[in-house]
Amino acid sequence: MTEAVGAVLVVEDEPGIRRFVCDGLHRAGYRTTEAATAHEGLAAMASAETQLVILDLGLPDMDGLSFIGEVRRWSSLPILILSARSREQDKIAALDAGADDYLTKPFGVGELLARIRVLIRRHVPDGAPIHRFGAIEVDLARRLAMRDGADVHLTQIEFRLLAVLLGNSGKVMTHRHLMREVWGPGHADQEHYVRIYVRRLRQKLEDDATRPRHILTETGVGYRFQP
Repeated sequence: MTEAVGAVLVVEDEPGIRRFVCDGLHRAGYRTTEAATAHEGLAAMASAETQLVILDLGLPDMDGLSFIGEVRRWSSLPILILSARSREQDKIAALDAGADDYLTKPFGVGELLARIRVLIRRHVPDGAPIHRFGAIEVDLARRLAMRDGADVHLTQIEFRLLAVLLGNSGKVMTHRHLMREVWGPGHADQEHYVRIYVRRLRQKLEDDATRPRHILTETGVGYRFQP
């Protein structure tokens, strides 16, 4: 069974291979999100609770290396390459671009699952803190947020923003700093994204989103998490 609750995102344009991979993951207890193109995959990462990405390099709308580069601008989620490209230089290029592991086709489901387990263990450190405030409990290691024991659904970006705020509890975080940490350096000037997602977090986590007690606004500067 899986060691955390996030879904595995499978970005693969061949329907047969995508179904083969997802069926194997389902039998092992994983949830999956499927994407047939790079742009579908990037959209899924922004909206789904992705825990790990399985990526084919030969996508119809974007080369896999470019996909990795886009993801690494704002996320450190583990990326496992599944590709028919077996040359050493192809593997080196993918790993240098930011992939975490590389498995060539054809492959066995057993080896795929073993590599996934290794990447998940490596990505989620033991003893990651659990934060509690009000009726909310946030488990950073398992990527869980709960209110009175019931799951609170947070998107990938919402969880990353919350994790940055929790990790800097009591500190004022500027709009620009939050943009760099959550969305990446290419979005540092788009501060309205922060306001939108802070509003969503308050609606999901605060007792009264109009009078927040924990996710506080520092007027003209940014935000601060108050435990």
